[in-house]
Amino acid sequence: MEKKAVFVARLLVSPAILISLLLAACGGGGGEAGSGGAGVPAASAGLIALPETGRTTCTDATGAAIDCANTGQDGDLKAGVAWPNPRFTVDGTGNCITDNLTGFMWARHDTLSGTWQLAFDVVKGLDLCGFTDWRIPNRKELLSLVNYGAGNVGTWLLDSGFTFQVESILWSSSSVAGSTDKAWALIVLPGILSQEPKSPGIGFLPVRAGQ
Repeated sequence: MEKKAVFVARLLVSPAILISLLLAACGGGGGEAGSGGAGVPAASAGLIALPETGRTTCTDATGAAIDCANTGQDGDLKAGVAWPNPRFTVDGTGNCITDNLTGFMWARHDTLSGTWQLAFDVVKGLDLCGFTDWRIPNRKELLSLVNYGAGNVGTWLLDSGFTFQVESILWSSSSVAGSTDKAWALIVLPGILSQEPKSPGIGFLPVRAGQ
């Protein structure tokens, strides 16, 4: 009889209590001061702090510009990590540029071009700005260069210190799932990704982890 009572008591544990126990075990919990809002966990080790998109304007359903206040749109909330100023810094050699938001160091010029495989072969032996650990960026790293508030991403990157052609298409290291003869590439001018056959020669922009 005593065992049955214990079993029934376990069944009657409040779901709220169970959730609290699970959150405590995972190191989470309700909102904290400075966490960004009630119910939103504060940033901690292991969580990804995504940056702002760069969007500062808002539009209605027809595309007409409107006041952003209280729209809940990206241009209103500007959610994410604020961009540093300046966003990019050119190194002393003039050949590399560091993104002060992500910490990535990029080759400043896109003078390199070739097939997808050739891009990998070239960066293996690349010695640039005193570093040899260059690689082809994955598609998300390429997208980190995009300012979604810029009408022309290519022009914005040029104004920020890069020197490549605004019409460039740049390889990523990411193959297309289900179509492995293609890889993702960044079309710089509009700042969008495209699936490109791996055989034609297009540009590539080496990257390395920041220090």
